[in-house]
Amino acid sequence: MKIVQIGIYGENHLKKLSDLGVLSAVYDSNSEKSKEYGEKYSVNYYDSVENLIASEDFDCAFVGTNVQSDVELVTKLLYEKKHVFVENLMKYDLVEGDKLKEISQKKKVIFTGGFDERFNSTTKQVKNFLKEKRYGDLIMLEFFSENKLPSQNNKGIIFENVIKDIDSANWLFDEMPLVVFARSGTLDIENKNFACIMLGYKNNKTAIISSNSFSSKNIRELRAVCSGGDILSDLISQKINLENEEIQVSLEKEESILLQIQNFIDVIEGKNELVVKPQEVVNLIKIAEAALLSSKQGVPIYLDLK
Repeated sequence: MKIVQIGIYGENHLKKLSDLGVLSAVYDSNSEKSKEYGEKYSVNYYDSVENLIASEDFDCAFVGTNVQSDVELVTKLLYEKKHVFVENLMKYDLVEGDKLKEISQKKKVIFTGGFDERFNSTTKQVKNFLKEKRYGDLIMLEFFSENKLPSQNNKGIIFENVIKDIDSANWLFDEMPLVVFARSGTLDIENKNFACIMLGYKNNKTAIISSNSFSSKNIRELRAVCSGGDILSDLISQKINLENEEIQVSLEKEESILLQIQNFIDVIEGKNELVVKPQEVVNLIKIAEAALLSSKQGVPIYLDLK
């Protein structure tokens, strides 16, 4: 297995790929950075994507968040029958996401990306409790997050933060929502953002997601409300409180980036199933865009998702 890194934003992926013995080459628009990390990890480095694709023998590509015009790049890689992992899939709009999904299916290659919460030990354990029906049927999910970072995305907090919780809600309910209603806004003076979203699933199941960048704290919390009790979890400290039993479960922190890379490799080698499927990515983009539309128009948006 040979994997190239295109676009270097920090060393997290590079180090993990190198530790796994699969990193074969690097490229960044900053040629000095390409040279620096190529030499550091003893792999080939290139001054252009075109030269990398033409000269390097590789199976897969990791595309970083800082790559410009990466829709064209990912399209080219998929047509070259390369498996592609995109660090931030939420940069794409619906048309782009759907197009890339269709190309990957046509060329029979893997197209996926980073969704940290699915690989978070806490979220996974909550899903296990729900599968066991430890407290009966899941009725409602409540997500709450705060951080001090203003949005860097022109689509705002919904595409930067809330979309992670939308994905977690779909994953924990194991289905897609039927309706979304949202309110969101920005304090222009400080460029701080907030969003509150309600997702309605069949049989009156509901997810409520509240997120803001007003606080200096960093908080990510999840409450699963079940017919027989609540499961509370802190997604940062990775602790779970089982209210009915007055038990706190402390989980060993796992490296979500490593788990995502390993899943990507395992799928290519036929050892596992893909955790984040292309159609789920397309659905997420649809839900997030519907949330933006709902917030602008002040009305619920009804969904028809696969």
